[in-house]
Amino acid sequence: MEFLFALWLGTPAWFWLSFLFLVIALTAFDLGVLHKEDREMGIGESLKLSVFYISIALLFGAWVWYARGPESGMQYYTGFFIEKALSIDNVFVISLIFTYFAIPPKYQYRALLWGIIAVIVLRGLMIAGGAALVNEAYWVLYLFAAFLIFTGIKMFFAGDEPMDVANNRAVKFISRHMRVTPDLHGQHFFVKAPDARTGKVVTSATPLFLALVVINLADLVFAVDSVPAIFAITTDTFIVYTSNIMAILGLRALYFALAAMVHRFHYLKYALAAVLVFIGAKIFVADFLLGGDKFPPVLSLGVTFALIAAGIAYSLLKTRGQPEPDWPTDGQ
Repeated sequence: MEFLFALWLGTPAWFWLSFLFLVIALTAFDLGVLHKEDREMGIGESLKLSVFYISIALLFGAWVWYARGPESGMQYYTGFFIEKALSIDNVFVISLIFTYFAIPPKYQYRALLWGIIAVIVLRGLMIAGGAALVNEAYWVLYLFAAFLIFTGIKMFFAGDEPMDVANNRAVKFISRHMRVTPDLHGQHFFVKAPDARTGKVVTSATPLFLALVVINLADLVFAVDSVPAIFAITTDTFIVYTSNIMAILGLRALYFALAAMVHRFHYLKYALAAVLVFIGAKIFVADFLLGGDKFPPVLSLGVTFALIAAGIAYSLLKTRGQPEPDWPTDGQ
């Protein structure tokens, strides 16, 4: 049993195994019990399931706090809140993608599930790569910090143009190099169907598969912001990975509630821009103004939570009674 206590990326293996077991158990329960059959999820069910996932994430953070100390616990919660807030923008993009490909709500949940499974792997690779870079050269953190400040300023002045799914390079590439059916075939990503030209039965991708690919590519774009943000909080790979994944796990449940009211969070992006600038700036403050002392984790968590909460509250207040904007789409 010695391997359970062996360090892996600076953390005992049993910590990693416990987290992996929790993720597998939640995914199996979700897919095998709650959503054994494809069906549309209502807003009420979405909110209840979201509360369940957020509660699990907060309890996991309490365990981290107990097992690894208050500093690690606060770092986990800070990373979790940042990733959760950033995922609201992700929800808007996912909604556009599903609308463009005309994916019915009853198939969206299963597509999101497989998308999140892919995200768990892809985020792991990105975080492992980031950790290796930081361990080899600490100055990489300064690049992350500068990138966050630049991204925050850019986000603050950015417009509200929707994602152009039709001109997405991945969609064009798959459409040119793979057979794609014009119609959905239930929950299937691939089907065997007669070729329009030859009449032979061939394997073709469905619009659901295209939507899945674009959703995962969109997540990689969002990860370019969120992964450096959590590394600016802590270089502990376990905290970085678990806070990211616990925030993402509940995204598919929260999606159906947020998709119906995402326009209500219009002003949240300004709060997120401020969070990114704050997280990036505190690296320089800690190293050059505090003489290398760590920025107080409790202050970091407090400022992050206050900015996000203020952004949500102000958005809900300012957009009260406003109709949902009708974004143009060129769906199939």
